[in-house]
Amino acid sequence: MSTCEYTSVVTASHPQAERIYEADCIEAMSEWPDACIDCCITDPPYNMSKKKGLGWAFSKHITMQSEWDIFSKDEYANFTHDWLKQVCRVVKPNGNLLIFGSFHNIYLIGFTLQHLLNRRILQQVTWFKPNAQPNITGRLLTESTEFIIWAVNSTPEEAKGWTFNYEESKTFNEGKQLRNMWSIPYTPAAEKQHGTHPTQKPLALLTRIVKIWTKPDDLVLDCFMGTGTTAVACETLGRKWVAIEKDENYVSVIKKRLEGSIERT
Repeated sequence: MSTCEYTSVVTASHPQAERIYEADCIEAMSEWPDACIDCCITDPPYNMSKKKGLGWAFSKHITMQSEWDIFSKDEYANFTHDWLKQVCRVVKPNGNLLIFGSFHNIYLIGFTLQHLLNRRILQQVTWFKPNAQPNITGRLLTESTEFIIWAVNSTPEEAKGWTFNYEESKTFNEGKQLRNMWSIPYTPAAEKQHGTHPTQKPLALLTRIVKIWTKPDDLVLDCFMGTGTTAVACETLGRKWVAIEKDENYVSVIKKRLEGSIERT
C-alpha cells in the first residue's frame, strides 16, 4: 500500500499513518486527540510470565521470563484500565476494538471494558491452535486456545453502526456463516525470519480480523505491535496503520518485515 520509508518516532500530537511510535503506549496515546483512530486491534501483555520463568518437565529449557509481562495483580489491573481508557478515548465512537487474551487476562479485560469503561462487548472469538506446544509442566492440559474480545467503542445504549463485513467473513468458511471458533495453526517459521516475539500471532489470523472488522483506508491502531503482524496485514489489505511498541528490538523487526519480508509479496 505505502511506499514510504518505515520510521519510528517517540511522540506526536496526532497519530501519523505508517509510523511506529517507539514509546510507552499510554504516554503516546495521551498526546493524541479524541476520536482520531478508526479501529484498534491489539495483543497486550498477558501477565503470565514469572520472575524465574517456568521450566519444562522434560528438559532444562526455561520459558516465560519476559520482564514486560510481569506485574503484580494491582499493577496489572491499573495498567489494563489505563491503556484501555486511552484506547477508548482515541478510537472513534462505534469503532471496533479487537483485543487478544488468554485465561490469564481476558476476564479482567472484559470486566474493565464492560463495567469500568461501559463499552458494549459484542462477541468473543476463540482461536484454536491445532499445533499448540505441549504443556510445559506435565501437570495440566495442553493450552491450545486464545481469545479475542470484540467490543464496540460506545455504551450499550448508544452502540450502533459498527463495521462488520459479513460477506467477507463468509469467504473464510466456503461461503457459509463464519463461526466464532477459528482453527488456525501457530505462527510459521517463515513469519519469524526477521526476529521472534514470544506471543507473535500468525499473519493468517490478523489478516482475517482486519478483513472482517475494518474498511479500506481505515486507520488501524495496534498499541502493542510486537513484531508487526497487524501492520503487515493492513498493508496487504489496503488499510492504514499506526503502531506503538516500546522495545527497540521489536521495532527493528517490524521495519524489516515491512521493508523486505516475503510476506508482502
